[in-house]
Amino acid sequence: MTSTEQHPIGSPFTANSTAEDVMAGLDLSGTSAVVTGGYSGLGLETTRALTAAGAHVIVPARRPEIARAALAELEGFDVVPMDLADLDSVRAAAARISDSLTRLDLFMAIAGVMATPERHVGPGWESQLAANHFGHFALACELYPLLAAADGARVVVNSSAGHALTDIRRHDPHFRTGYDKWLAYGQSKTANALFAVQFDALGRRDGVRAFALHPGKIITGLQREMTLQEQIERGWVDAHGNVIGADFKTPSQGAATGVWAATSPLLDDRGGLYLEDCDVARVSGPNTPMDDGGVREYAINPDSAARLWDLSVTATGATPIDR
Repeated sequence: MTSTEQHPIGSPFTANSTAEDVMAGLDLSGTSAVVTGGYSGLGLETTRALTAAGAHVIVPARRPEIARAALAELEGFDVVPMDLADLDSVRAAAARISDSLTRLDLFMAIAGVMATPERHVGPGWESQLAANHFGHFALACELYPLLAAADGARVVVNSSAGHALTDIRRHDPHFRTGYDKWLAYGQSKTANALFAVQFDALGRRDGVRAFALHPGKIITGLQREMTLQEQIERGWVDAHGNVIGADFKTPSQGAATGVWAATSPLLDDRGGLYLEDCDVARVSGPNTPMDDGGVREYAINPDSAARLWDLSVTATGATPIDR
């Protein structure tokens, strides 16, 4: 991928399209998918759309009983216990998935946390980087043989416009010198975008292509660590919690770009791209307001992606796919 490829390609869908719009008429019978966070918010809408089209969806879940209850109305899913912030749990989930499948057509990294209080997990990792990036990185690497065994597998990673808050803080990625919950979130979302760039570079030889995306502004469980007052002050909701922010999407509209990334023939022979509003995003300038859309150059830089990949392999001990 180069930045010259990072431009809209004329998708028939828009910011207003829903997951149902994107999936209309598609038959995914016989395909398998892993959807992290697939039982709430955008993940639930994604699982609903994929299973309705005939896909079999595996949902790794930190709270498996809650996941099963949320998915009870659907058919064609399995729930696997997993905590993204616990690498032993991630490896155990990967082993269970590998035992149950011979190939994996879609890997969709949707689970995430945002603007959390300062926490450190594992060997002292900042928790948002750990859950949003390291956990997904390790899971995808362990499942890579299944992706390579499929015919044209796709990896779809939910990043965010929040990546515009900061590049990878190589001098202090775990905020040892002072914590800022929004910079920590932004760094984890930049990591998600760079992960897709390098995963695509390594996986394309096996027909595995990867994409990152901004789903849009949506009120879901992602805001659970924020107080109502914080959300009111940001103009997202009113005093009763009703969404009043401009350009906010419904959960189904928020899931649309992800299922488009997973299924669109317009993305055949493409990869390593950052998407938004059911199309490839443009590159945005360093001083462009976050809400104006686009992707920062640093979040699609191949050299930065390779460096983060090496750091992530060392940190997690994940099985490298470039062996």
